[in-house]
Amino acid sequence: MSETLLHYLIVFFISMVPLIELRVAVPMAINVYHLPVIWSYVICIIGNMLPVPVIFFFARKVLEWGADKPVIGKFFTFCLEKGHRGGAKLQEKAGRGLYVALFLFVGIPVPGTGAWTGTLAASLLDMDFKKSIIAVMLGVILAGLIMGLGVTSIVEMVKQIAG
Repeated sequence: MSETLLHYLIVFFISMVPLIELRVAVPMAINVYHLPVIWSYVICIIGNMLPVPVIFFFARKVLEWGADKPVIGKFFTFCLEKGHRGGAKLQEKAGRGLYVALFLFVGIPVPGTGAWTGTLAASLLDMDFKKSIIAVMLGVILAGLIMGLGVTSIVEMVKQIAG
């Protein structure tokens, strides 16, 4: 396996990890592995979106099942509560614009607001699957753009200052 392919696989899998998602994967692809921006972006979006249907349909059931179990119970309860809080905030602020709020919640790249939390919140709120997936995907695309532009701009600024 070539080194470049290995780097793409690494950022692909990093973009699937809850809480860090493409917020870490995009900068790593661009700054650490020096992969082309467009391909890095596409790979990270695919990796970030791949778990979304599974999260929507199964995460809630698994978390509810495990919430009272020893060892995993505290973590599962934390995840459920985080999803409920995120969903409640979305519903409270959004009113009729719930899917737009979901898009913005996922799209603004701050810790805890990615595809995993947004999809779990949509599932906990019993939102429509298709509309939720579209909102989450658009949010992931926006977050990836923000991260990609931010990373490349910061790197260019540092080069100009240092150069």
